[in-house]
Amino acid sequence: MPARARPAASTATEVVPQEEIVTMMPGLQFNEALSWRAGKAIPVAELLRRLQALSKEIRDMEQEENERQSFTRVAKELASPNLLTHKDKGVKAWTAACLVDILRLCAPDAPYTEQQLRDIFTMLITSILPALSDPSNAYNVQHAYVLQSLSQVKSIVLVTDIPNSENLVLYLFTSFFDILSGSSRASGEEHLPKSVEYNMTSILVTMVDESSSLPQEAVDTIVAQFLRTDPRVIGPSHGKGKKNGIVDEKQSTLVLKELPPAYNMAKMICNSCEDKMAREISKYFNDVIVEASASSHQNRRSSRDMEDADDPALGPTEDDLKELCKAHRLLRELWRACPAVLQNVIPQLEAELSAENLQLRLLATETLGDIISGIGAAGPPPPPIIDPAAYPQMDLSGWSEPSQPINFLTKPRSPQSFPQAHPHAYASFLSRRQDKSAVIRSAWTVAIGRILTTSAGGVGLSPSDQQRLVEDLSRMLNDADEKVRIAAIKAVATFSIRDIVDKLGSDGSVATAGSVLSNMAERVKDRKHTVRVEATWVLARLWGVASGEIAAGNEQVDSILGATPSKILHAAYIADLEINVLLDHVFFEALLPLSYPPIKSKTAKPINGDSQRVKDSQTNGEESKSLDPDKIRTERLLLLAKSLDERASKIFFARCAMQAQLSKYLTAYLQCCEDYNNGIMDKNEVQIKDRLSKLINELAKLLPDQSKVSADLWKFAKMHDRRAYQLIRFCMAPESDYRTVFKALKELTKRIETLPAAPSGLMDTLTPLLYRTSILIYNKSHVPAIMEFSRTDEKALGSTAHEVMKDISSRTPEILKAHVSELCRLLQDEAPSPDKPNNAGAIDDLKACAAFARKFPSEIPQDQEFIQAMTSFALRGSPPETAKHAISILMAASKKKDVLAKDLARSCIKNLKYGSPDFLSRLAALSQLSLLAPAELGAESDTIIDIATKEILLQMRTTFDKRRERYQWDASIDEECNAKCWALKILTNKIRSHRDASTLQKVADPVYTLLTTLVSNEGELSTENSTPPNHKSRLRLTAARLLLKLCVSKPHEGLLKPAAFNELAEVAQDALFPVRSSFLQRLKKYLAQTKLPPRFYIMPFLLAFEPDEVLKAETVTWIRSRAAFFASLKSQQATSTVSKAQPTSKASTVLESVFARLLSLLAHHPDFGDSAEELLDSARYIMFYLSTVANEDNISLIFHIAQRVKGYRDVVSPSPSPSGDTVQSIDYSERLYALSDLAQQAIHSFIDAHNWSLQTLPSLTRLTLPRSLFAEIKDHEVAIIVAEKNFLPEGVKEGLEIQVRTTLRKSKSGSKKRKSEGAEDSLKAKKAKTARSLPIRDGKTTKERKKVRTSGKGESWDEDANESEPDNARERGSSEVRERRRSGRVSAVATGRGKSYAERDDEEDERELEELNGPDESPATDDDHDDAEAGDEDADVPMSDPDDEGPLADADNEDLPTPPTSASKGASTTTPKPNAKAKAKQSPSTRPASRAKPPAPSKAAAPPPKAKPTPASKPKAAAKPKSNGKAVAKAKPATTQRSAAGRATRSRGAATATVEAEPDAGGEEDSELSDVGESE
Repeated sequence: MPARARPAASTATEVVPQEEIVTMMPGLQFNEALSWRAGKAIPVAELLRRLQALSKEIRDMEQEENERQSFTRVAKELASPNLLTHKDKGVKAWTAACLVDILRLCAPDAPYTEQQLRDIFTMLITSILPALSDPSNAYNVQHAYVLQSLSQVKSIVLVTDIPNSENLVLYLFTSFFDILSGSSRASGEEHLPKSVEYNMTSILVTMVDESSSLPQEAVDTIVAQFLRTDPRVIGPSHGKGKKNGIVDEKQSTLVLKELPPAYNMAKMICNSCEDKMAREISKYFNDVIVEASASSHQNRRSSRDMEDADDPALGPTEDDLKELCKAHRLLRELWRACPAVLQNVIPQLEAELSAENLQLRLLATETLGDIISGIGAAGPPPPPIIDPAAYPQMDLSGWSEPSQPINFLTKPRSPQSFPQAHPHAYASFLSRRQDKSAVIRSAWTVAIGRILTTSAGGVGLSPSDQQRLVEDLSRMLNDADEKVRIAAIKAVATFSIRDIVDKLGSDGSVATAGSVLSNMAERVKDRKHTVRVEATWVLARLWGVASGEIAAGNEQVDSILGATPSKILHAAYIADLEINVLLDHVFFEALLPLSYPPIKSKTAKPINGDSQRVKDSQTNGEESKSLDPDKIRTERLLLLAKSLDERASKIFFARCAMQAQLSKYLTAYLQCCEDYNNGIMDKNEVQIKDRLSKLINELAKLLPDQSKVSADLWKFAKMHDRRAYQLIRFCMAPESDYRTVFKALKELTKRIETLPAAPSGLMDTLTPLLYRTSILIYNKSHVPAIMEFSRTDEKALGSTAHEVMKDISSRTPEILKAHVSELCRLLQDEAPSPDKPNNAGAIDDLKACAAFARKFPSEIPQDQEFIQAMTSFALRGSPPETAKHAISILMAASKKKDVLAKDLARSCIKNLKYGSPDFLSRLAALSQLSLLAPAELGAESDTIIDIATKEILLQMRTTFDKRRERYQWDASIDEECNAKCWALKILTNKIRSHRDASTLQKVADPVYTLLTTLVSNEGELSTENSTPPNHKSRLRLTAARLLLKLCVSKPHEGLLKPAAFNELAEVAQDALFPVRSSFLQRLKKYLAQTKLPPRFYIMPFLLAFEPDEVLKAETVTWIRSRAAFFASLKSQQATSTVSKAQPTSKASTVLESVFARLLSLLAHHPDFGDSAEELLDSARYIMFYLSTVANEDNISLIFHIAQRVKGYRDVVSPSPSPSGDTVQSIDYSERLYALSDLAQQAIHSFIDAHNWSLQTLPSLTRLTLPRSLFAEIKDHEVAIIVAEKNFLPEGVKEGLEIQVRTTLRKSKSGSKKRKSEGAEDSLKAKKAKTARSLPIRDGKTTKERKKVRTSGKGESWDEDANESEPDNARERGSSEVRERRRSGRVSAVATGRGKSYAERDDEEDERELEELNGPDESPATDDDHDDAEAGDEDADVPMSDPDDEGPLADADNEDLPTPPTSASKGASTTTPKPNAKAKAKQSPSTRPASRAKPPAPSKAAAPPPKAKPTPASKPKAAAKPKSNGKAVAKAKPATTQRSAAGRATRSRGAATATVEAEPDAGGEEDSELSDVGESE
């Protein structure tokens, strides 16, 4: 259908009279009359029939196929007034349908005169098109057809050729907008089709585009549509019967589901005709602004005549100001919808910024701020929900804003960056920071807060712009005017917790001087009370919401907001009564809310150890009901106490101590109130009144406005409400649990607020007193949880729990004594006997009692009955852990420990045989005695060792089906396997308790050999491979965890050699999910607690091919959290924000310095191969490391470390022998060099992908690598050869670039994985569909790997088997199909997430050992983690003197004592300081090195010439023996082994993976993972 083009001249032509139509002429065949003479009208039905026939015929005609002259008669008749003004709507509708077809067929020259065109379009615009507002109209189809034809053919342009057609144009615009806005339709009718909206928009766009000028009213109509998003405009029309436009406040939550159609049409018009609409809108705003400016100027000129020029009220009139506000609201919405039309308006708005009138500057400042933020006429979005009492708490790992009604009208949205589009106006806006008016500065502060929170309307800010705005916000917090400071605080309150961490946290933490958060913390002590109130509440709520992440171990959140409670409590040193009252409210309503967690809450996120549960797991009903509100609240309490510095800690404990003292005053006051009896006293009236008056005066001195407080307390006494007295006593009674106190406070508040006799504001007086005297912190409901935290050191709260527990015992011993006595009596009743086993819940009670006994042994009963009960638990307790805890209690509390230990040892050893009664319990008791009383065992030690080894470990009693899987996991554990686990613990505890350093290695070597053998042989000890498959997995996991436990002590950690360390690291790739998951959980726990040296950080990086997405995601999150923490140490090293329990200077490069160790580990990895495909598999580990650790700041250091590797040789494995043997060992040095080149190339690709630059590091030239792994190449010539040689085969570089792009694509987008670009081989792409991952540890040992090929059905066969292998090894190789996997597919048994590992060892034994042997005998810390307390999970920490009550302690003084202005000498520390030697020693990774220019990745800097040793050659050497210990197989040459290793990565039912073709399934998207704390 042809579109109408504009003619060169007028399209109106003279109608030429036409003779009768020749029937044979091609063209229109319709020959019936449509017009009539006066008085002989055609009946309506007949006329409708004729019009329908005509419309049907001409609708299908095309312009090129018909004779134009054939339409002349019909066209003339259709334009007759009889039809155009016909009363019947149907006649008009069909006439209009025929007319638009005539205009289409006769285009571009309409066969009508100007007057006829005016009549036609008057009928169309005023009658036909407005009828579209009613879709139920009988002729709606014809109306829609007319609209469609005018839109498609563009016949509407003929209106512009009609003289004086402005009214028609205006009517067209207003009617269309009225139709779409629904103002002309009755409510309840169906909505207009989208096609109608589209065609209307097209017509109006055509009119604007073709018109030389639009009527001003039409422009006003278009612009007015953008105010439909303004609630001040749309509010009064939301319902019928509203008077005076008043809108119900409850309706403010109602939001539009989509933009109004009229709004969309106006937006389309403006965006389609940018230039013309820009001119028209510029005129509109210019008129408004000029009029207001002229009015302001006139007022100023008049004021000069009246000598009143300083009157601030002078300016625009009220009406002009309303128009200005409306115009500026339109500006906000126009920027969101069509910013191009404001190109001429922005300069006018910029000029307003410099206007003399305050109101104009204020409007301009607010408008520009909202425009930059993308805030429209609907206003800013609602502030984020910051509820410190909410539970579950915020979790940044899957961060999303709390659920609020989504209103896209208030959602900030900017189509383009304002600073880039209008840089000059943006600079002028920023200059308002120095405006002379505080009002302008306040508005500007609010504006920049919105810009930061909205990220400039969602388009983002450049780092420099964001940093400048953050710095400006920081300055506004120190403004001289209090209104500006309050505005800045309120601006910070609009930030979500994520924005606080990411945006404001980048400027520094609460403790970083000059940062936003630090300046706001200073406002807590502001000279203006209103400022103090705002700042204190905002900070307290932020910490309350962030406390969940801090407790979860998120170092980034902790470093930024962790010091907040200290800053708040520091205000108490000002000794201002108003501040003290404010602190009371903030403490119990934000930091530790009374209602936290909601008492009635039945569903919440898992707590404590379960908080790190996988996201996909489901919480059953029993777990949901088992949530303990008291423990959750206690965790918050301990976290608060832990975050306090020395000065704040004194305030905290002083306020706790003040509770018992002030409660005496309040108790006496209540007693006097009862004696006063509302003024009716039988005796001692004068004495009672005097005493009551003195008590009221003393209590009034605690609060501001003493006269009001005194009057309120007198009124309360005269109320004589006995129920209120009892409720207050409930709050102060030590025997009240927390729920009782909370309910009493709630009932008292409601009672006083509803009592008619109660004066207004009475609760304002009573609330601070109740907060200070109620048992809210040291409550008996918290004692069990505090004891549990002190025992388990869960979330690193153990030392804080000890400190709080000690303070409780000194401040309110009656609470603790009652609980411990009851607990001990319960244990005596539950003690087992030969006829009765103990209760299953006894283990929990024993744990609590053991933890308390270690810290407060004198409180444990010493009577014979209790000792006998503990002895019964030790000998007969079930499960075995109960015996362990019973021994702990006896060894800690008994005064005759030596005699008791000997008797217990003899009782346990007597007739101890496998299967004897209480066999496992006695083993557990011996294990704990070996740890806690090694000297008392004496000669019995050898007997215990013999039992553990000969009677248990070396015996195989359980038979199993040889056809079963050779390595599997069972959820349950049988007696023999459990006994072997306890035997391993006996041997381990024996060397852990060995105190003689000179003989430690001799004693420990057999145990280390045993444990490493279990790890390397995957739990197999027997030379006949007779260990049951389910025992192997348990034993391997137990051995691996015991090795980790040993390594927390420096002397023991040094005994773990590099080769054994590599074997231990491979447990992270075990074929069974429970094994590797439990191992990694313990590993991450020790690392997070800084108990293991840095070299253990390389183990989590072996999860590059982890098939379990949840485990991999959790590990990635944990690594990034640690990386963020170490990075924060560097920036905060100069401040006191870093915890004393954490390493300081060299800790900031821990993850970078271990990169060389990672390359060494990969060089000795069983799956290493030197082919291009196998090297690309190794590159996956490197990319996994880079994606989690590397950033622009540390990438140069990582590159330098990778480069330095080529200057060293490997010393973990022996070098090739120069002899001519046929057997040749692997040259691990060449592997290192290949990995060095591979890492350098990967880093270069990584840098290029991020557009980073590689910086020179001249200070790191002589950086040395760990001497236990590397030895420097002393032969200069050899070093030069190694440095210049590229050890990478062809094809690696291209494949690596594809891999880097794939990794970054997966980390930046959540889209589906696509095949890699540039794949040369379709076969590789086909293979990648079925095999896309590398492995989990297979069922074979590292030393007995051979190539196994599996078919799709799971049948396996050997391929190129080693001829020298013994028969039994070959048989096992043919029957066992689990090899190191690249497919990522694990059998159901191996990866069943529903089966969990029941831990059979507890960590309290470590701290018990250290306590019993004394702190001076504890193992020294490792040089690589100076501040870690090795071998002691819950080490004692020095505490403040209990006799030093601190500030606010003396309640007997008439005036409330003020806190001291200096820190007390008795301050407690969290961790002992590292020794001087550890401080002086510097990690090699932190030593500087230099290089003038970064070399190519294939080369490394050669060391200076030194003495030339004999160059290393590549002879053959003996291969390692097989794990069964019977035969030694000859290994193939290195190249053959490497190629075999590449082929030995096939998995059952999966083909070999091709990294070049498609990324593996194990490498899931990492960008979706936010930084959260490490899992326990």
